[in-house]
Amino acid sequence: MTPHQNLLSLYGRTGYEWAPVSFSLCPAMQEKMRAAVPPGVSLGEHFDYPEGFAVASVPAPRRKAQSQPDWRRFYPEPLHPDTSFNDYGVGMEGGHEGTHHLRRMHHPLASVESVEQMQAYPWPEWEWDDTGHMRRAADEAHAKGLPAIGSMACSLWETAWYIRDMTMLMVDMSFGDPKAAFLLDRITEDNARRAAAFAQAGTDLIITGDDIGMQHSIMMSLEMYREWIKPRFAKVIAAAKSIKPDILIHYHSCGYIEPYIPDLIEMGVDILNPVQPECMDFAKLHAEYGDRLSFNGTLGTQTTMPFGTPEEVRRVVCRNLDTAGTRGGLLVCPTHLLEPEVPWENVEAYVCACRDYSRGR
Repeated sequence: MTPHQNLLSLYGRTGYEWAPVSFSLCPAMQEKMRAAVPPGVSLGEHFDYPEGFAVASVPAPRRKAQSQPDWRRFYPEPLHPDTSFNDYGVGMEGGHEGTHHLRRMHHPLASVESVEQMQAYPWPEWEWDDTGHMRRAADEAHAKGLPAIGSMACSLWETAWYIRDMTMLMVDMSFGDPKAAFLLDRITEDNARRAAAFAQAGTDLIITGDDIGMQHSIMMSLEMYREWIKPRFAKVIAAAKSIKPDILIHYHSCGYIEPYIPDLIEMGVDILNPVQPECMDFAKLHAEYGDRLSFNGTLGTQTTMPFGTPEEVRRVVCRNLDTAGTRGGLLVCPTHLLEPEVPWENVEAYVCACRDYSRGR
């Protein structure tokens, strides 16, 4: 199998030849990697496992050339000078050099009182019909035998509360305020068109998702989720699958989200990430949903990766791959960014466990 065929077969639960690997590193962990991996040597070469790292990214649609608004005028209080802004004008203070978990978020529409104020906001626009660069990236990946992956992380709920403020948006939703409908519909429209563009480009898999779980409970009731989020996210997924029915939808949410899983499947989610083991039991979820859903993650970044031994890392990797079985359905990997507490030896143990498990099958 090519890496492209292997990943699609793994997620399609029709068998696989090797277990792909995936992880992301904070700046401190990148320093550990540079100390361990000789300059000019790829991770695939370092681990003698090039097939394990073989994926390619598809870029997102380009934003239209627009003069940048003075985002600071949407904030009643002066912002710190180092605050940067995303496409929607959300202020992000601190968190430089990739430490995005340490950012303070500022919400440009937190104080608006009417839909008219929201309508007058300088919403970003994209070149939705200009997808040639996306198609070329997908074609180049496929020509090399690689899967082509596009990212739409923080898709709907997170984008909306970043803009409005979580408390304010929850209040709007609780009272059926038209501001909530306008904001969520506006973001849904962007996400549906972005998903369609990835599908038109020939992307194999779209990474989507929102954090809708907390450590021990869901973030909002099922009733609220089904009223406000589910039908809109379903439109985003349908926009992609109506163009490319076999495109895979990878959905991310940290925390405990087990009650939402039937709804996610019904919406068209194919892959659930990260299956945080501190909150949910992978074996239980696999037994209940493994015939309809594939998984990505399961290797805890609050527990096993920072505080386990290399032997414990290997044991968890092999146990979870055994649970998934020979059909596949699991890309075992750390559940989130690897932070400074993680010993590099545990990263080595993770990759080598996947490699050795695959070659010993």
